[in-house]
Amino acid sequence: MLAPMLWVGTDILAGMLWKDYSFISQAISELSAIGAPTRPLVAPLIVVYLVLVIAFGLGVWRYASRNRALHVTGGLLIVSGLLGLASTPFSMHLGEAVSSPANTMHSIFAGVGVIFFLLIIGFGAVAYRNWFRFYSIGTLLTLLVAGVVSFGLAAAQGGIAPPQWFGLIERINAYGYMLWMAVLALILLLAERGGLEKGNN
Repeated sequence: MLAPMLWVGTDILAGMLWKDYSFISQAISELSAIGAPTRPLVAPLIVVYLVLVIAFGLGVWRYASRNRALHVTGGLLIVSGLLGLASTPFSMHLGEAVSSPANTMHSIFAGVGVIFFLLIIGFGAVAYRNWFRFYSIGTLLTLLVAGVVSFGLAAAQGGIAPPQWFGLIERINAYGYMLWMAVLALILLLAERGGLEKGNN
C-alpha cells in the first residue's frame, strides 16, 4: 500500500510546489520532465515507487499459490515496474514538440504502461469471484471511458497538443489504478491474517 500512497503524495506535493502548475490541464509526466522545477523531487521518488511495485508484484506472485490469475497479476506487476524503470531515461522534455523523438519515446512507454495497467486489473478481477471482481470491472470501465473521452478531445483539436482537460482525465485513470492497487494489497493483507480465503472467493 506504500507504493500508491507514495505516488499520489508525490503528484500532489509536486503539483503544489510548482507555481502555476495546473492539475486539470497539465500532464502528470510534466512534473518529472526534463526542464521541470519539480524534477529533482519527483524523479527519485518515482524510482522508489517502481521498486515498491516490483516488491509488491513479487509478494502477489508468492502469495498466489494455485490461483493462476493472481500469479499472472503478480507477474504483470513485476514487469510493469521493470518497464517503468527502463523508461526513466526517456522522460518528457518540456518545451519540445509532442512529436519530438524524446517525447515520442516517452509517449510509447506511457502507452505500453497503460496497457499493463488494464491487464493487471483485468487478471486481478479474474482472480476473485467476490465484490472485488465487480470493483475491478468498474475500475476498468472508468479507465476505458476516460481514455475514450481523452481521445475524442484530442481528435477534436487535431491531435496537435494534449486536450484541455488532459491532466484531470489522466489523474482519473492514474488515481483509479492506484486506489485499485491499494485495495488489492489490503485484501491480500487481510487474507494473510486469516480474514479471507486465498483468491477465487
